[in-house]
Amino acid sequence: MSSTGAGGEIGRFLTIADAAEILAVDVATVDGLVRSGELPAIRVGTSGPWRIERAQLEVWIEMQYEETRVGVAWHEGEFSNIVELSGARSSRLRPVD
Repeated sequence: MSSTGAGGEIGRFLTIADAAEILAVDVATVDGLVRSGELPAIRVGTSGPWRIERAQLEVWIEMQYEETRVGVAWHEGEFSNIVELSGARSSRLRPVD
């Protein structure tokens, strides 16, 4: 069921299904993002349905684009092959006691 009004406009809050449709992913993916806290959402009542504010979804999408841009720029940079800087784990590195 879509949260569009009579004029076809989407309201302030989206269902998980609406957000999944916008992102072109399945409902389980969005549900997982909400439950993990990665995608901000509110619960209507103590055990009611989740709702995602449209503006928050747009912010989250922009953050995903930025994360991708940073990741691509880092991996194309001159220091990307340095394990200590890339965040990659190496079996040669041991924690200092």
